[in-house]
Amino acid sequence: MYLDLNKELTDEQKLIKGRSHEFAEQVLRPASIALDRLSPEEVIAKGSQLWDVFKIAYEQEWHLRGFPEVLGGSHLDPLSTHIVNEEFGWGSSDFAIAMGVTSFPFAFAAGQRDPKLIEEVVMPFVEDRKGRYIGCWAITEPGHGSDTLMPGTSMWEKPEIHYGLTATLDGDEYVLNGQKSAWVSNGTIATHALAFLGVDRKKGMAGGGVALVPLELPGVTKGPPLNKLGQRALNQGEIFFDNVRIPKSYMFVGAEAYTFAIDSVLAGANAFMGSTFTGLARAALEESLRYTKERVQGGVPISQHQLVQKKLFDMFVKVEASRQLSRATILYNEGTFPPGTQYSISSKVFCTQSAFEVASDAIQLHGGYGLTKEMLVEKLFRDARAAMIEDGSNDILSLTAAQKIIEQYAV
Repeated sequence: MYLDLNKELTDEQKLIKGRSHEFAEQVLRPASIALDRLSPEEVIAKGSQLWDVFKIAYEQEWHLRGFPEVLGGSHLDPLSTHIVNEEFGWGSSDFAIAMGVTSFPFAFAAGQRDPKLIEEVVMPFVEDRKGRYIGCWAITEPGHGSDTLMPGTSMWEKPEIHYGLTATLDGDEYVLNGQKSAWVSNGTIATHALAFLGVDRKKGMAGGGVALVPLELPGVTKGPPLNKLGQRALNQGEIFFDNVRIPKSYMFVGAEAYTFAIDSVLAGANAFMGSTFTGLARAALEESLRYTKERVQGGVPISQHQLVQKKLFDMFVKVEASRQLSRATILYNEGTFPPGTQYSISSKVFCTQSAFEVASDAIQLHGGYGLTKEMLVEKLFRDARAAMIEDGSNDILSLTAAQKIIEQYAV
């Protein structure tokens, strides 16, 4: 376990740190390594370890972190949230994302404070201990990726740039038509989607909406699971909507509040990514420390060679800097309205870039062995590469943050 520079962790926070590390070490990492070697179809097949992980996670109520206690959740304080995110990312970034996304539709539904929604949608998820209810975040489309995450930029309100998946009001129902791309996390295994879609095309992306879509409804079909370079335990796949009808009450956010909603979601999701990939970077550093103390070259463990020591030090600095930035972001944004989205983006961009660099250095320190499938660092390298694209590519996210920074410091 790493040295936590915060000397004021409560006993409860220390307990959460130990529990989350144990779960990551004993459940997430072994399953992630095993599933990494399978085809996407085998990963989600009946009897796969994927389902064991979901079941154990739900049994231990990890799916309820962030839910209000009044609904049976285990609402974590901001520091505990960061601790859990980092530990899960240390164990398996792919499962960390899957576990983070699964609660998304149900948490949004809980926020509506609609008694019918609470009874029909939220409580079945809260009471689930088998992993029967799984959520996904359906936002990316074949024609739209990171441009869905650019509120405040010049393209945001252009009428010619809008979601392909649209919702049309018909009496007391919305009718959905269109598709989401193969990058929907938990897409082919989810029971419910939180869909980000077009409501008013004349407003461009600003005319979006956020809707709950039960995926067993008529007109919903799913594509095959995506075959990816890394994060192979994270199921992803496309979803098609053909005249899918949902109750009007399932449209949680309309065009009038969409820009604020997407900004808040972006702040939360990017902060999550920063803390999660701090964990991956730490895993790569720890593997390197272990290996360089054991590997002998020139008659001594290679950790005694100065070039190796310099590389280990640089890796250590990146991990520690990532922790401080990602933790500060979560602590600040949890109690701030509106959130400092530019800080969340900074955390995501810096921490995922650092994770990739640390994982790359880890492979270098392992030499030829680092290129083999038997070494964890090979998997960490592939998993880290995906992080610089998912939840918004780092390049595009930087433009969104830059706009906010310019406005913040305007004179």
